[in-house]
Amino acid sequence: MTDALSLFPPTRAAAQERLSAFVPRAGITYARTRNEDRGPSRRDNVSALSPYVKLRMIDEIAMTRAVLSQQDQETAEKFLAEVFWRTYWKGWLELRPGVWRQYQHDLSRLQDDLQTQSGLRQRWEAACTGATGIAAFDAWARELAQTGYLHNHARMWFASIWIFTLDLPWQLGADFFLRHLLDGDAAVNTLSWRWVAGIQTRGKTYLATAENIAANTAGRFPEVTGLATQAVARPAPEDPPPADLPPCPPPTPSGRYGLLLHGDDIDCDRLMRRYPDPVTLAYAEATAGHTPWEMAPHVATFRQKAAQDGAPSGTTLDILPSAASILTWAQDNRLDQIIAPYAPVGPMRDLLDQIGDDTAAPPLSMDRRPLDSAAWPLATKGFFKFRKNIPDLIDRFVTG
Repeated sequence: MTDALSLFPPTRAAAQERLSAFVPRAGITYARTRNEDRGPSRRDNVSALSPYVKLRMIDEIAMTRAVLSQQDQETAEKFLAEVFWRTYWKGWLELRPGVWRQYQHDLSRLQDDLQTQSGLRQRWEAACTGATGIAAFDAWARELAQTGYLHNHARMWFASIWIFTLDLPWQLGADFFLRHLLDGDAAVNTLSWRWVAGIQTRGKTYLATAENIAANTAGRFPEVTGLATQAVARPAPEDPPPADLPPCPPPTPSGRYGLLLHGDDIDCDRLMRRYPDPVTLAYAEATAGHTPWEMAPHVATFRQKAAQDGAPSGTTLDILPSAASILTWAQDNRLDQIIAPYAPVGPMRDLLDQIGDDTAAPPLSMDRRPLDSAAWPLATKGFFKFRKNIPDLIDRFVTG
């Protein structure tokens, strides 16, 4: 058993309580202390909301609105930038789905390499189990497995050590995170690891140093030795040019329709306000599509319990772990249509695409949020160009 569900109770009440507690600290205090990883029991310098945001139990608009109820935009700029980094990452990958397919292809190749290269497998196993001898890294590996969470700065240090000190493929590190993180997200996770490796911004890497770790870990790791002293960007194919965001008109309900929640959006209240008379509701579970290896059980458990918590009182959600089970659910309920929240590029989208390709399945329509439709097409280049649009997005969707 891990501590993940006790540290992050999978309920809307817990998410809202955490947001309310953080809002007074979202301005100057956050900007000053956000890079400090004080350990799993001292997270009050950051929001620790990402597991809830991943599922859209709380979305960008709700977080921004809550913060701006007590802080002005200038004071809260650092936190609001972090909120919209997530929007940017998801838009960037949405415009370049080939990057996700390349990552999946790389994992399949590396799965074979781990079987044939004993040195690679030994380093990988030591890193995953926290047995490298690098005290800070090993502590973070164990913390991730036990809690389903790591401080953002620790994630950067960890990724840098994984890639440049342990000489492990970044894709295996991204997979290790996705297997354990409660907030594991295809876009945010994959692109963050690419950034550390010098691929996302070509040639710009992130080097973890003993001095930086010691200065920002509350004295827990005063002497970290053996770290790489340089970070040479890892080779990678050129990124495809950004495509246009595919149109996604709002679904038009007809006949008997069911609502299908999933791990990218379990906001049942929002969906039912728009489509109020479903025959049935269910939750699609796509965690198996995250990895060739075994997922940490707390990831699926957290998401399923959170989805059930958000369902109407007295409703028991069917848990559907495959395309075949979704088709059976639709047939058993004689559905003419399936309506789901929009699934961006990643495992859930891959699963829903299987449904769309099945001639025996009823039509599947997805509901994309207006903020995403407006913000994602702006993610054509780097974040700092995207960042110039944040005030306008806030005016349009938060304060307007």
